[in-house]
Amino acid sequence: MAEMGSKGVTAGKIASNVQKKLTRAQEKVLQKLGKADETKDEQFEQCVQNFNKQLTEGTRLQKDLRTYLASVKAMHEASKKLNECLQEVYEPDWPGRDEANKIAENNDLLWLDYHQKLVDQALLTMDTYLGQFPDIKSRIAKRGRKLVDYDSARHHYESLQTAKKKDEAKIAKAEEELIKAQKVFEEMNVDLQEELPSLWNSRVGFYVNTFQSIAGLEENFHKEMSKLNESLNDVLVSLEKQHGSNTFTVKAQPRKKTKLLSRLLRKKNSDNAPAKGNKSPSPPPEGSPAATPEIRVNHEPEPPSSATAGASLPKSPSQSSLPAVVVETFSATVNGTVEGGSGAGRLDLPPGFMFKVQAQHDYVATDTDELQLKAGDVVLVIPFQNPEEQDEGWLMGVKESDWNQHKELEKCRGVFPENFTERVQ
Repeated sequence: MAEMGSKGVTAGKIASNVQKKLTRAQEKVLQKLGKADETKDEQFEQCVQNFNKQLTEGTRLQKDLRTYLASVKAMHEASKKLNECLQEVYEPDWPGRDEANKIAENNDLLWLDYHQKLVDQALLTMDTYLGQFPDIKSRIAKRGRKLVDYDSARHHYESLQTAKKKDEAKIAKAEEELIKAQKVFEEMNVDLQEELPSLWNSRVGFYVNTFQSIAGLEENFHKEMSKLNESLNDVLVSLEKQHGSNTFTVKAQPRKKTKLLSRLLRKKNSDNAPAKGNKSPSPPPEGSPAATPEIRVNHEPEPPSSATAGASLPKSPSQSSLPAVVVETFSATVNGTVEGGSGAGRLDLPPGFMFKVQAQHDYVATDTDELQLKAGDVVLVIPFQNPEEQDEGWLMGVKESDWNQHKELEKCRGVFPENFTERVQ
């Protein structure tokens, strides 16, 4: 019998809940249609908006913090593998082997400690902070349902009072239900009216504590890591001193002969080639364009021999008998003075300026069109007048000190190996 009674109570409760849901649904429909007024509380609605915003921000922060922790763990693994590689290649007879191994162990421990402290002081605090939101969110939803119950009870009581034929017993029962619904709603409403503003104001202190913890942990981590890196650098300096003669040097990529220069040289050779049956080329007549070239490339002509003194000599490769228009094009490309190139930039920068680089190593120029660099030199990079002339791994530019002094690209510009520099702007 007791079991049947229990089942009966359960069934009755289910029926009551179903009836409540139906009544609430009907009330909401009437309110939307404007046939029933709805109790409004703008102050509370603002609190709910703040709550939802706070929950969204907190959820995002939690997600980003987990991503940060995953990245720290990934960096730890990468650092560990890198140190393992160093231990493997560090030969037993090299100085500082034991010190390098100890540094690697401390590096691993430092990463582990950093990750664990981030979990304890940031992530767990974050989880605790967000842990209070689900309960409050559920209570906000329940308050909304109780408000609908209150409005429904109020409308039912008012309709019985305004009916033509009044039933005092029904009116009394409806009044009793109204008072009960109002009491349940107001109890929940008062609690939330106090909690929501307090929760909203707490976000400031939480954000401050969270980011202060992260910043402090990261600062200490990098300080300790810097000490380990200094120690490792000392070990490697010691190794370099012992095997200094085999130090690795940075080399520039080899330059290829540019396409334009190749074409011009082929053109020169074909123009200077003797016709069939002729044993030697005829010297150019005096006053012709070939006898008076438009440009001289910086190669010193060989001095005339005694056998040819006083006679007209064939022009050297630097005094090509190319047509003037071809020579001018070659001249403009070599010296970088072709008009109509990149437009003028700021007055204090060369025309076409793209970005700055700083030399990380000394570079000794091996050709007249190359820049001589010292470590620390700043170079203003500009585009090649003809992109076909640019070799892979090489840039065109002018040293900033030369530009500030002369302001003339023709005298200062030159090419240089990109891998000897690092971009700074």
